[in-house]
Amino acid sequence: MEKVYDVIIVGAGPAGLSAALYAGRAKLSTLVLEGTKVGGQIAITSEVDNYPGSMEDATGPSLTARMVDQAKRFGAEMVSDSVVGTDFKDKVKIVKGEKADYKGRSVIIATGANPRQIGCPGEKELTGKGVSYCATCDADFFEGLEIFVVGGGDTAVEEAIFLAKFARKVTIVHRRDELRAAKYLQEKVFEHPKIEIMWNSVIVDIKGDGLVESAVFHNRETGETTEIKADEDDGTFGIFVLVGYEPVTEVFKGCIDTDESGYIIADSRMRTNVEGVFAAGDVRVKTLRQVVTATADGAIAAVEAEKYLGE
Repeated sequence: MEKVYDVIIVGAGPAGLSAALYAGRAKLSTLVLEGTKVGGQIAITSEVDNYPGSMEDATGPSLTARMVDQAKRFGAEMVSDSVVGTDFKDKVKIVKGEKADYKGRSVIIATGANPRQIGCPGEKELTGKGVSYCATCDADFFEGLEIFVVGGGDTAVEEAIFLAKFARKVTIVHRRDELRAAKYLQEKVFEHPKIEIMWNSVIVDIKGDGLVESAVFHNRETGETTEIKADEDDGTFGIFVLVGYEPVTEVFKGCIDTDESGYIIADSRMRTNVEGVFAAGDVRVKTLRQVVTATADGAIAAVEAEKYLGE
């Protein structure tokens, strides 16, 4: 007879693994599905300094490994399979994978969100080695150094102001001749003594051996290409790509309510518009996307799933 799990968790980042831990400890039969890599965005983070209680030498992979071991210790099953479809109409939900279909009495969606990338050579290779997508996570690694912020919206400008607390100098690299951020944020940037703006420009190449050492900038108006190298005394500089995130929700569209950007709409108890289906972590509409908020979401979702099953 085909197994019906109490909880199916889609995604094995901090939110999904936290949910697995809480569901397992509640003696719920728990399945965690992960399509590509365990750990989500944190898996590519070289150092984790802002998670409460993390050790000084904690890395994304090491923290993830401990989360996985903990979830398994309490009985959670881990399966590598990419979700290609769902059927949430009945009491028993069906999650369709490439390898098999899985049945559960409740589902927690924790598929996360991926940062939009520049798409230039060197970006992938130097991610976590000077290229970052999270100012809150990595700002203190660049204290006293120079930082380039790619973007021109509210998030990029807000984070540029935040990064200026740490950096010697911050340069906003924007592909247009005016910022898209709110006027009050623009005024703060224009008046800030440590922030400059590189207009009509994009980064077309990032270079370095183990760390970012230089970047090539292309001016879209003049056609001029310029390579900027790190100060010899510094040896590196930061490149923060802050042009938004893309939630991993394509497979759930049509059955789960999302906002205009594709993020799943869930209440404070992580409940979606579908009874028995919950959302946790970066995939849902929220103000702060960090490991600590993702794990909190996962815990809440698992506790609410347990209550739902009990009812």
